[in-house]
Amino acid sequence: MDWLTRIEELSYLGAAALFILGLKKLGSPATARQGNCLAALGMLIAIVVTLLDRQMMSYTGVLAAIGLGSVIGAIAAYKVEMTAMPQMVGLLNGLGGAASALVGIGEFCRSVTLGEPLTPSTLITIILGVLIGGVTLTGSLVAFGKLQGLMSGTPIIFPMQQAINLGLLVAFLVASGWVWLDPSQLLLFWGLVAIASVLGVLFVLPIGGADMPVVISLLNSLSGLAASAAGFIVGNSILIIAGALVGASGLILTQIMCKAMNRSLANVLFSGFGSTTTGNGAVTAHATAKSVRTIDPEESAMMLGYAKSVVIVPGYGMAVAQAQHSVKELADQLERLGVDVKYAIHPVAGRMPGHMNVLLAEANVPYPQLKDMEDINPEFENVDIALVIGANDVVNPAARTNPGSPVYGMPILDVDRARHTIVIKRSLNPGFAGIDNELFYKEKTLMLFGNAKEVLNQLIAEVKHL
Repeated sequence: MDWLTRIEELSYLGAAALFILGLKKLGSPATARQGNCLAALGMLIAIVVTLLDRQMMSYTGVLAAIGLGSVIGAIAAYKVEMTAMPQMVGLLNGLGGAASALVGIGEFCRSVTLGEPLTPSTLITIILGVLIGGVTLTGSLVAFGKLQGLMSGTPIIFPMQQAINLGLLVAFLVASGWVWLDPSQLLLFWGLVAIASVLGVLFVLPIGGADMPVVISLLNSLSGLAASAAGFIVGNSILIIAGALVGASGLILTQIMCKAMNRSLANVLFSGFGSTTTGNGAVTAHATAKSVRTIDPEESAMMLGYAKSVVIVPGYGMAVAQAQHSVKELADQLERLGVDVKYAIHPVAGRMPGHMNVLLAEANVPYPQLKDMEDINPEFENVDIALVIGANDVVNPAARTNPGSPVYGMPILDVDRARHTIVIKRSLNPGFAGIDNELFYKEKTLMLFGNAKEVLNQLIAEVKHL
């Protein structure tokens, strides 16, 4: 049996190495697919070795579950639109938390039923797994509902909300201590599960749509921590390692998102950012007192076609219109005329980290043309036209100039410093932050109103005539 144990340990070590290498390659869109494949291979090795090492009651049931889950996952990945990918990520986070919580619940119920004592360390791990897994599951479901439009995307705040949250957390800690002292309290344990589930709902309710990228990253981190807890419960080292990697990477990404918005994590979670929205996207009275300069597709095509340099700034409006392929076609036509085309990507554009990168990669946009905010901002002063497609808060100059604005201090793409800015947008409606965008009223800004995909197709047709 000693050589079997060594093979298992070496296999787990190889799987962990593939996880780390896969995460490294996921850091760049150019190598993301390869990284995904390497991480998937590592997971396959881990699953096979675990199944061979453990004495299963029924391999038939386990393999049937794996087969069913694989079919559902493959169909979902194939059918889900790229614009709905944040919702899918949210659901996957929730399912990961649920699986980890169920491991803890199953182990506790088994020990109570069979009368087997649990060690204090195992009991603490079970309680932590239930707490983190329950919060991740219900929190992810609420995030899914907000992203999918099943519920309001604005912060939902009610009186005594933080006091209720604190009370529930204290109740969880007190009940946990009671269960730890008397592990036979099965009904009280189910109370812990219920409290954890309610805390997940109350955790995400007061967070607005503008902060969903941060929420998704944080829930991803929590799902990893829950997986690590499950690994300690069942004594599986690769599950502990994989969960730790997910937890750490998710936390790092959360910090990157907060830095991109120049806000602390506490401010994102507890400030109710975006609750000042005007409702149904109505234009504020301040906006109606201003005037904008409009432009039609024909004149826009002339400006774009005869420019030397164009920087395309995609936003969530492009994702909703599924216009990424039209964007690529327009860029190809402009490059045919000798125009230098680049793409400016803001870290929190869209509804999940890397949303714009994924969409543009789907349209086969060359990765070297995708420029991070730090790289492209110094170039805007020398850019002939910044073409903003469905972006709003991430290009709002108020973040630089208006100390009273909710977005003040948030790093933005400096499109207003280009020689000309063309904004493709349905209307003057505010973005996720619920505030007016000063960019729309700048002297150098030209508004091209309409559905992003339809407008881009008109631009393509006009550019082809140049």
